[in-house]
Amino acid sequence: MTEQTLSIIKPDAVERNLENDIKNFFEKNNLKIIKTKKVKISKEESSDFYKVHQTKPFYIDLCNYLSSGPIVVMILEGENAVKKNRQLMGATDPKKAEEGTLRKMYGLSIDKNSIHGSDSIENAKIEINFFFK
Repeated sequence: MTEQTLSIIKPDAVERNLENDIKNFFEKNNLKIIKTKKVKISKEESSDFYKVHQTKPFYIDLCNYLSSGPIVVMILEGENAVKKNRQLMGATDPKKAEEGTLRKMYGLSIDKNSIHGSDSIENAKIEINFFFK
């Protein structure tokens, strides 16, 4: 089933000029980039975006990090796009990510793991609407 999902190239990857490498990786793996834009969000916007994690101990650090520099937000489309994007990203901790995944290739740490992807179709819709109203 063709789906859409949100992907974010996080500040550490933007800072290292990995945007094109990551975009090309998605397209080579049959995820089409429907829309993309580079933005800088505030701590308040980051807190709103990650509110699903507000009870978790890493919430404040996550919000501070996402708002620490420019990010690239993308709508990806393809067969089972949510699941496929999650597979292509790899585990949250780059040390535990499988070889050939984005986080294994580009992630610096569990916090600076270079990329975000929606974890469900429902959250993808919410997250896409957040950035592409």
